[in-house]
Amino acid sequence: MIEVHGTHDPRFAGVVAAFAANFDNDGDVGASFCATVAGETVVDIWAGHADAARTRPWERDTLVNVYSTTKTMCALTALLLADRGELDFGQRVAHYWPEFAAAGKADVTVAQLMSHAAGLSGFREKMTKDDMYDWAKVTSLLAAQEPFWAPGTAPGYHAITQGFLVGEVIRRITGQTPGTVFRTEIAEPLGSDFHIGLAASEDDRVAELIPPPPGGGIADIADRPLTANMATNPAVDPRETRTRAWRAAEIPAANGQGNARSVAEIQTLLSNGGVSKGKRILSEAGARRVLESQIKGDDLVLGMAVHYGLGLGLAGGLTPMPHDECCYWGGYGGSLVINDLKARSTMAYAMNKMASTTTGDLRAFNLAIAMWQALAA
Repeated sequence: MIEVHGTHDPRFAGVVAAFAANFDNDGDVGASFCATVAGETVVDIWAGHADAARTRPWERDTLVNVYSTTKTMCALTALLLADRGELDFGQRVAHYWPEFAAAGKADVTVAQLMSHAAGLSGFREKMTKDDMYDWAKVTSLLAAQEPFWAPGTAPGYHAITQGFLVGEVIRRITGQTPGTVFRTEIAEPLGSDFHIGLAASEDDRVAELIPPPPGGGIADIADRPLTANMATNPAVDPRETRTRAWRAAEIPAANGQGNARSVAEIQTLLSNGGVSKGKRILSEAGARRVLESQIKGDDLVLGMAVHYGLGLGLAGGLTPMPHDECCYWGGYGGSLVINDLKARSTMAYAMNKMASTTTGDLRAFNLAIAMWQALAA
């Protein structure tokens, strides 16, 4: 039996049991889970090891790359600017970023960037992994690029590009990189340990991502041209997350380093009316904007039914949610965060053993089900 560390309200004992089962039955190596209700932490647990060789225990402050769960932090930063009146989601992107108007994109709105509907799900030019570390190059290419489909007509997962697109709008408005704005305006005020651009001094705390089994990587399951473009240009390689170059860069769609506690603490701003850890960062109306429906339909990249709001997924797609006041996002390999605005609850899962998924897997959903059962009791 795995030894689970941390604390939990007795009401949520079933969540701890489900977390342990992920190790005992499903082979988890190292992971953390955290949940809040009305801004209070009710579960904060971790277990296992931070490396595949099982030589380093997963500690309370272990960090891990959560891939696309990072997108929820970039979205929250944009929601904060909108709440302050500095950003209008209905405004054309070119209003903030004039070069973006090229190649038929003059009418693309910021909301379409937020909802994966801008037609820029990948790159037309051949890209290398090192290009991802060159902010100016990536954003210049995206500004000049013709969309793959007519913007606003269909959703298509902007797996890597969304962070650069929304991030450049943030940079144009604030004069600072999105990772800097996120850190100074959200993470540091909350004292939360999540990083988009990690200092070298923190490397010893980072868990080693364990790639999906052979044949189960994102490129192996790419069955559509747009999916293959997203997965191979450049290639998505979990081993790259172990490098200093990856950790130091700002890739606001994919390279966030955190754990379940920091993800839950920060995303609680959305479930708890703009307040977390007793600090108000957003207005309640500003937080609830995350539920504003933007686009529904078959995702041209993921090949599944989706419903996207302003930065997060909404109820009504293929991913099951209990009601229409939930929003969520998952990261490649299995990390997941769910905000339940009706229950004023946030739950987050972060792990190092990756599964063949970009939208969350049974490990995380078993925990979510246990949480909802406890909340309903």
